Amino acid sequence: MSAACLAQLGHWVELIEIDPDRARSISQGRPQIYEKGLEALLSKHLGERLHVSSIYDHIAESDLSFICVGTPEGEGGRPDLSMVQSACRSLGRSLRDKSSYHLVVMKSTVLPGTTEDLVIPAILKHSRREGDEIGFCMNPEFLREGRAVEDFMHPDRIVIGCNDPTSGELAESVYRGIEAPVIRTEIKSAEMIKYASNAFLATKISFANELGNLCKALRIDAYEVMKGVGMDHRINPHFLNAGAGFGGSCFPKDLSALIALAQSLDEKPLILRSVQEVNERQPLRLLELLEGKIGRLKGKRIAVLGLAFKNDTDDIRESRSIPVIMKLKEEGADIVAYDPKAADSMKRLIQDIEYCPTAADALRGADACIVMTEWQEFSELDEEFDRMRSRVIIEGRRILSCRDIEGICW
Repeated sequence: MSAACLAQLGHWVELIEIDPDRARSISQGRPQIYEKGLEALLSKHLGERLHVSSIYDHIAESDLSFICVGTPEGEGGRPDLSMVQSACRSLGRSLRDKSSYHLVVMKSTVLPGTTEDLVIPAILKHSRREGDEIGFCMNPEFLREGRAVEDFMHPDRIVIGCNDPTSGELAESVYRGIEAPVIRTEIKSAEMIKYASNAFLATKISFANELGNLCKALRIDAYEVMKGVGMDHRINPHFLNAGAGFGGSCFPKDLSALIALAQSLDEKPLILRSVQEVNERQPLRLLELLEGKIGRLKGKRIAVLGLAFKNDTDDIRESRSIPVIMKLKEEGADIVAYDPKAADSMKRLIQDIEYCPTAADALRGADACIVMTEWQEFSELDEEFDRMRSRVIIEGRRILSCRDIEGICW
């Protein structure tokens, strides 16, 4: 995604994907993830400003390199840095024959100190070059899945962590043409900004959900309450929508990483642990509501609409649908599921449920329905809901306006 957006900014970009099958797919204009606008950018720039390779042969011809590999949750909650280490080895070796200055920019999400303690030493070791011949920056991304292209081109801010002016100026020059404030920090501060941002947003979500649960018990409209709260300029309305909780590739693992970091420093991450606990409990409240409507779930046909962790993506990582489906299975329910983009991804994780080609097929004959993702098409299903055996609808995201709905927090 970053490669395609950098090409859109006018740069000549060599995208390195070491998996040959993935590289082949991307080079044919088929991205490995669904992201709004990404396929169009690939089609526009492939073969022109954007080239795809699975080898590091042309690194020495470039001015700077971005490390954008994954850092999934590892042992004890800390990030698994194996892909970062591998990228540093390969990148360092490819720079041995380069005589001019080169900048390495970390985009991967890593804990404070990782760039200085791991990335820089590894690249200098494998490149056999001096520290003043290679510059290093930390340039975290703040992209919403489903809106990543838009957020790259129109960011709230650009954060560049660097320890020398030369590297900082070169990194900043990459973003010329984008109107956004640029924040220069030390490298460790830039690493922490990423984690602090995600942790704060996750905290807002769990806060809204906990208050939403309380509002429901009091028969108060949680959305009405949060609308009033969000109008305070010190708070703002974003990430205050009560619902089934957060998922995805960032918030859950970044919370775990911060908690692990705090514990290693003998700090007690009380707020972070509470945010995590609320999020783990929240989706199961949907099943409590469901049982209150239809009784025991064993043998009941339950339609689950929405498998991606949010709309406009096919990403199921830490999707709140997963614990709901697993609990339904445990209770002996007959599960039918539909998602416009994420069904294939979920099939690889959970095989023994029925996946339907349309929402109407999933709803036909169902005893109840749980709506887990805020896909726009779900808001237009009023007639399709009439195909259910009994029109019991439990909503985890507030997107429906039709009758007979029970919301998780409203």
